[in-house]
Amino acid sequence: MHLLWLVPAAPFAGFLILALTGRRLPHTAVAAIGAGSVGLSMLSVFLTGCVFIMEPPQSHAYVQVLWTWMDVAGFSPRIAFYLDALSLIMVLVITVVGFLIHLYSAGFMRYEDGYSRFFAYMNLFVGSMLTLVLADNLLLLYLGWEGVGICSYLLIGFWYKDKANGYAARKAFVVTRVGDTAFALALFLLFTNLGTLQIQELMSRAGHQWAPGSVFAVAATALLLGGAVGKSAQLPLQTWLPDAMAGPSPVSALIHAATMVTAGVYLIARTHVLFTLAPAVQTAVAVIGAATLLLSGFSALVQTDIKRVLAYSTISQIGYMFLALGVGAWSAAIFHFMTHAFFKALLFLAAGIVIIRLDHEHNMFKMGGLRVELPLVFWTFLIGALSLSALPLITAGFYSKDLILWEVWSSKEGSPWLWAAGLAGALLTSIYSFRMVFLTFFGEAKTSVSGKTGILMSAPVVILAALSVAGGFVELPLMGFMSTALPQVQTVSRSLAGESLLKIITAMTSVSGVVLAWFLFLRAPGYVRTLSESRSGALVRRLWLAGWGFDWIYDTFIVRPFVWAAKVNRDDFIDLIYLGVIWTCRGVNRLLTLTQTGKLRWYAAGIGMGAAVILGFVVFS
Repeated sequence: MHLLWLVPAAPFAGFLILALTGRRLPHTAVAAIGAGSVGLSMLSVFLTGCVFIMEPPQSHAYVQVLWTWMDVAGFSPRIAFYLDALSLIMVLVITVVGFLIHLYSAGFMRYEDGYSRFFAYMNLFVGSMLTLVLADNLLLLYLGWEGVGICSYLLIGFWYKDKANGYAARKAFVVTRVGDTAFALALFLLFTNLGTLQIQELMSRAGHQWAPGSVFAVAATALLLGGAVGKSAQLPLQTWLPDAMAGPSPVSALIHAATMVTAGVYLIARTHVLFTLAPAVQTAVAVIGAATLLLSGFSALVQTDIKRVLAYSTISQIGYMFLALGVGAWSAAIFHFMTHAFFKALLFLAAGIVIIRLDHEHNMFKMGGLRVELPLVFWTFLIGALSLSALPLITAGFYSKDLILWEVWSSKEGSPWLWAAGLAGALLTSIYSFRMVFLTFFGEAKTSVSGKTGILMSAPVVILAALSVAGGFVELPLMGFMSTALPQVQTVSRSLAGESLLKIITAMTSVSGVVLAWFLFLRAPGYVRTLSESRSGALVRRLWLAGWGFDWIYDTFIVRPFVWAAKVNRDDFIDLIYLGVIWTCRGVNRLLTLTQTGKLRWYAAGIGMGAAVILGFVVFS
């Protein structure tokens, strides 16, 4: 386990090499360094994980302290890494999926400008995410948190020559900063009241010093929740993620499937003790998750851009994770994080192949018939869609989503209303997933296919397809392993018959959504066309297509008033101070230029006068 430091260090080293020498290296060397550094990190995780599982520490956690970061007035955070069951699962998923995406990127980005810059950003992102999930204290976690934030800006706006891409990057940066500010305030509150930011010590002190429902517990967890909803694109800060599809498809797969957007889920799970001390905030987590998964599910139903469908799907699936966290089903949320990373990365990468083979076409209504032209992509995409739709028994998504719905029903913090929201979300997921499949791969071909899909792009989607099926079968051993780091859900009933009935209902709901999508979008599309052309149908469609109008609300009530106020207050008194400094500097400059006459006798006279003044000062002082 002494190799733990190498897990985040390898991608950081790759970033430094590429940042300093990447432009002078051939593409093959750049790809080898970019993917190889993440591969080395993945190998380190496997070796460390094997030792951790076969010879677990007595406390079920291992801490590696590298050095003291700073030591100021009793505040001495460390550069230290904490490995337990939770962080091990996170780093396994991040490195495995990250390595596959890097391999895919070597082929996808082959003919793009800024090849080495792309891999440098990707390496920096992976290193920052690994720092986030391994951090021993909240300050180091926050450093990784901000690292993935700046990398998301760089990667979303990678094709910066298009102004729309730059706008999408800025939007992601600004919106997530709102949540980051709340997170920073939470750090100040926690340290001033508990005297530490070391996570395990913080949880212990909070449990002893704060009573359940206390003001400090509620305030701290509410601020942490603010940070989580910003980074994980949950209501009301979800607006940045659909526009973030402006980045290359590998970026969408890395940031929006397996890593950055799940950082909020990890933060809540890691600080679960604080949330159990604030039941009202924990309930808010569940309600936000339920509302988000429904609203984003409806929006996904009407999107025309294949990547925007997947973006709203990501928001919805993270809503399921929040729903699980809110009812105390901590391990179920992490299980769904794992399966979601597999099938959503698969869907983004497969969609990327479709887009690049159709000459960068994103509109599903201009696709069609691709199951014949792109059979490998079709079957892998179908597996991902089936797992996203939670097809019973044979897909990973079924096991994790079914577990969440059962624990939402049976948990003391759960309710039938939350369960009903989750079940309705499952139906919506099946419908929009197979709407995407049928529009893209069935029907009449509308755009010709060009180019070839190399092994670097094909192999990762095949491996992810296998994981999207097999990943669900680790449910029982994973739940047992996770119990060493996270508490088990507190249930009010665990009837075997009741659990079996709910599993059947969940399974039937998922299958019903697939059948309904087949009827509406393949068998009888005229019904949908007639409905969307009606007055009320068109209005609802525009509302859902625009993400329920959140961008309009923010633009009308926040952005425009702020811009107007900035213009009105452009010459405020603060600006006058700096304008005065500028005026003074310019005036002194004009006076000094008068002394530059170019006449030698005046310069000699000046030197003589200066010498006389200095001698007089020395004699009379």
